[in-house]
Amino acid sequence: MNDTTIRPLQFATPAETSGPIETDALIIGAGPIGLFQVFELGLLEIHAHVVDSLPVVGGQCAELYPDKPIYDIPAIQVCTGRELVQALLKQIAPFAPTFHLGEEVQVVERRADKRFYVQTSKGAQFLAKTIFIAAGVGSFQPRTLKVSGIEAYRDKQLFYRVRDPEMFRDKNIVICGGGDSALDWALQLVDVAQSVILLHRRDEFRAAPASVAKMQALCDELRMQSIVGQITGFDDEGGKLARIKVAGSDGVTRSLELDCLLVFYGLSPQLGPIAQWGMEIERRQLPVDTARFETSVPGIFAVGDISTYPGKKKLILSGFHETALAAFGAANYVFPEKKIQLQYTTSSTRLHEVLGVASPVSG
Repeated sequence: MNDTTIRPLQFATPAETSGPIETDALIIGAGPIGLFQVFELGLLEIHAHVVDSLPVVGGQCAELYPDKPIYDIPAIQVCTGRELVQALLKQIAPFAPTFHLGEEVQVVERRADKRFYVQTSKGAQFLAKTIFIAAGVGSFQPRTLKVSGIEAYRDKQLFYRVRDPEMFRDKNIVICGGGDSALDWALQLVDVAQSVILLHRRDEFRAAPASVAKMQALCDELRMQSIVGQITGFDDEGGKLARIKVAGSDGVTRSLELDCLLVFYGLSPQLGPIAQWGMEIERRQLPVDTARFETSVPGIFAVGDISTYPGKKKLILSGFHETALAAFGAANYVFPEKKIQLQYTTSSTRLHEVLGVASPVSG
């Protein structure tokens, strides 16, 4: 970095670029570990692009437990997953990473110049000197509704993610699930949709108690409904999903008319294309050395839950530690002629410049 200006976070689309994007580092995974990898690389003046299959930054923290408390982040007594992600985004702002969201890395090939050619599911291309896999336990895909034939309505009337709430304005919608995502969207869409029915297989919810209480209050006010049951079938009329069949806890199957069906059964981790990139794999994880957290392929590093080594503990704390050593390991590829010195943010004038902060004045 040549200046100390703190630039806003950048979100790119493939259409914004022509030809491969050249970068020092490509990070696969925008969860807390991937975000902190941006920070550790930035301290060494290594710029990064970040790719994630999810449509939002934050990984599991954003998708699975945005409002659940986390107690084992050093110096922070408690924070939610959402708060942790926001704090990390603020911390990495000086390094201006570019995010490519809703894209899955599908192709990774080493070129003759030892850089990696990378291509995503949306056609974005990169030429990266180093790659960091911070993909948790793989790319997250929504758990689908197991009803034969219903996938024909996907992204038309059946949705596993909400990208634009206005799509459901004045619609009669059924939301399936009992976790935070299902409750959060039910609460948000109740003022948008014509009607909202929350369908869950049991009368106990995994969502935050405050969200459950709000939902129950809305049901008492007759502004929405909550039904216990499971979808067993559906009716099609003129090529459209007209109604679903729901088996209730009382053994009776009822029909619910609807315009749209939203399903939030959680996310399923899948190793996916990572398995085809030529790295050694051990029980769906990537073995690494503990000096640099490098995989069996030189120049590709793995940090966080997807990496494995003797004594590995799947903790956010452990992942933060791994990113620091991985960054130093990558510096040898990015700056092969440069001797990398360990500097401290408390005292290094250069790091203060990189971070865009004022150096303390000694008295």
